[in-house]
Amino acid sequence: MILTVTLNTALDITYRVRALSPHASHRVSEVLERPGGKGLNVARVLAALGHEVTTTGFAGGATGRVVRDLLTATDGVRDALVPLGTGATRRTIAVVDDLTGDTTQLNEPGPLVTPTEWAAFQESYAALLPSADAVALCGSLPPGVPVGAYAGLVRAARTAGVPVLLDTSGEPLRRAIAARPDLVKPNADELAELTGSHEPLRATQDARRRGAHTVVASLGAEGLLAHTPEGRWRAAPPRTLRGNPTGAGDAAVAGLLSGLIENLPWPARLARAAALSAASVLAPVAGEFDRRVYEELLGRVAVTGEVSAA
Repeated sequence: MILTVTLNTALDITYRVRALSPHASHRVSEVLERPGGKGLNVARVLAALGHEVTTTGFAGGATGRVVRDLLTATDGVRDALVPLGTGATRRTIAVVDDLTGDTTQLNEPGPLVTPTEWAAFQESYAALLPSADAVALCGSLPPGVPVGAYAGLVRAARTAGVPVLLDTSGEPLRRAIAARPDLVKPNADELAELTGSHEPLRATQDARRRGAHTVVASLGAEGLLAHTPEGRWRAAPPRTLRGNPTGAGDAAVAGLLSGLIENLPWPARLARAAALSAASVLAPVAGEFDRRVYEELLGRVAVTGEVSAA
């Protein structure tokens, strides 16, 4: 079982409009609702790949009930979200412009999590770890959750002997990387903010020195850059696909986790992650991917690099 943690769970709502114009009224042609937040997106991609997944985090209010109902209807995903007493799960609104293919994202703030609710989550997380083959800690922190929360969750996973992947940003990333996660998956901006370097290879080296066992950086259309104890590799899809990039990083995380569970060599893991990331751009919402395109790209991702001792 793979455990995904989404502390700032969301109800993702996607509106499609013919053309998005500021200061104008728009007729929405389609509305889609999905359970959201980075860890839930990862869980849905993993389930589509055939893996058993348990999701935890917080859910509250009417939107939280919708999220849980949608998770219950998702094959292969078990809902272990911790209920909030008074806070309501946030919504994220994506407006897709059919004319240009561009997406505009509006993210509500998360609910205030009380100390009692945070303690309840930690108890639930500790109880789930012994059954997990790997854990993914994903996304932002809602108000009330300590900025060092991920550092504590990384240490708990390491104590339990469970490999842990971290995908967050800012100060939560800075603090948690010192707890020595097995893998961190920043994008280029997050990596530069962490290290102060805009040169990806140098920045991944610095991130490893700060505590990460392995760093896999998302470089947008250029694919992935991995710096591992076994070597360094780049993985690039054969072509750039236009569409909705919102869940591309989450699809890459799912590819990396599934490759870890299946004990694939690093080049194969990276090829899967890059192909999933590219194929997710063609899906209408985050947490999904175009399977035909994924299967087409998988054997065509160019993985280059070298094996080394460090």
